[in-house]
Amino acid sequence: MNSFGRIFRVAIFGESHGDCLGVVMDGVPEGIALCREDFLEDISRRAGGETGTTARREDDNPEIISGLYEGHTTGAPLTILFHNNDTRSEDYLQFDKMPRPGHADYAASVKWDWQNDPRGGGQLSGRMTLPVVAAGVVAKKVLEGMEFSARLIEVGGCGNRLKWPEMLEAAAADGDSLGGIVECVVDNVPIGLGEPFWDSVESLISHAVFAIPGVRGIEFGDGFKAAGMKGSEHNDPFGPDGPVKNGAGGANGGITNGAPLHFRVAFKPTSSISRPQTTWNFEKEKEDSLKIEGRHDVCFALRTPVIVEAVSAIVLADLV
Repeated sequence: MNSFGRIFRVAIFGESHGDCLGVVMDGVPEGIALCREDFLEDISRRAGGETGTTARREDDNPEIISGLYEGHTTGAPLTILFHNNDTRSEDYLQFDKMPRPGHADYAASVKWDWQNDPRGGGQLSGRMTLPVVAAGVVAKKVLEGMEFSARLIEVGGCGNRLKWPEMLEAAAADGDSLGGIVECVVDNVPIGLGEPFWDSVESLISHAVFAIPGVRGIEFGDGFKAAGMKGSEHNDPFGPDGPVKNGAGGANGGITNGAPLHFRVAFKPTSSISRPQTTWNFEKEKEDSLKIEGRHDVCFALRTPVIVEAVSAIVLADLV
C-alpha cells in the first residue's frame, strides 16, 4: 500500500508522468508553523541537475492545499501537491515489448495485468520520493530538537570523494551507472522509542528505507562486521549519560538507548543505462538488444541522503 505509519500516517499518490503527485499526512499536530519556503531546502537536495544526475528539470513547487490556516497546521490532514511538467513519455514506449533489465517494468505489468501506467516507472518511480521528502520536512518539525544528517560516503565502491567526478564521467561515457552508500545519523533521540517485537525501531526504519526505490541493504552500527567481532569488541559500555560507544547503532532490544541512531544504506547502480543490453523481446519472442534512451541518473544515490533523512523522520514522528 502507499501509506505508512499508525499515528503520524503518510500516504503518497500519483505517478511519475501523471498530471501531479503528492502526499497526505494524517496525525500532524496542530499549531506547527509551516510555509512553502520550509520545503525548499530539502526539495533542492533531492533535485537533479548536478554531475551524474538526471537532466529532467521540474519546478517541484509545493502546493499546500489542506491542513494549514494562517501559517500553522490545523490538526486536519495536511495535503501537499506537486505538478509534473518536464516529462518525455515517448522515451518509455519501447519498454512494453522489451522490459528494462533491473527495473520493475515486467513485474508491475504482470501484477496489474498491463493496466498500470508505465511512463517513467509510474508509481514505482524514484519521482515518488518527492512527496516523501515533503513529508519528512513536516516530520522533522514534529521532532523539534532531533538532528538529522545523512551523507553519501561511497560511490561505485570508492570512499574518496575527490575521485567521484572522474568515476561518474567515465561511467557516463561508457553508457553505464554506479551505486553508492549513504550514512545517516540522528542525534538527540530520546530513550525508549520502538515497540518490540515486530515494531522495533530498526525494523520500522528498515521497512521505510526499503520503500525507497533502489535500496539493496541497510546496517546499523557495526552492522555486518559485528558477525566477525567478539562480544568484548562489539558491546557498548554505559557511562552516566548512556553508551560510551555505539556499535549497536543507537538501539538495544529494538529500543533507542540514548546514543545517536547510526546506520548505512546501500543503493544499487541505476538500472536505466544507455549501454546496449541483451534481454527478451516479448513482441518478437526472442532475445534482442535493448538500448535505453532518455534522461537517467548515472548515480541516483547522489540524490538520496535527504530521502533517507525523510523516511527516518517519518518513522520517529510516528513512534513519538
